[in-house]
Amino acid sequence: MPGMPLPPSSPLSIEPISMRVPDACRYTGISRSTLYLLIARGEVEVVKMGAATLVLTESLRQLIERHRGRRPSLKPQHP
Repeated sequence: MPGMPLPPSSPLSIEPISMRVPDACRYTGISRSTLYLLIARGEVEVVKMGAATLVLTESLRQLIERHRGRRPSLKPQHP
């Protein structure tokens, strides 16, 4: 039936274990530069396969969960 959700065991509902950088940006809503900063800090895990940088989906989920309860600071941070 059209519009019906797929059962969890459906092959079409399987979430990828990794994705390329542009897809990771769309998935999380963050910019490419922010994603690369998070990768450099070790907050997001990636795997290099040849020229491809694959971002681990679980790593993105964990990133969002870690930041979920935080409140943004209204004061500018000074070193």
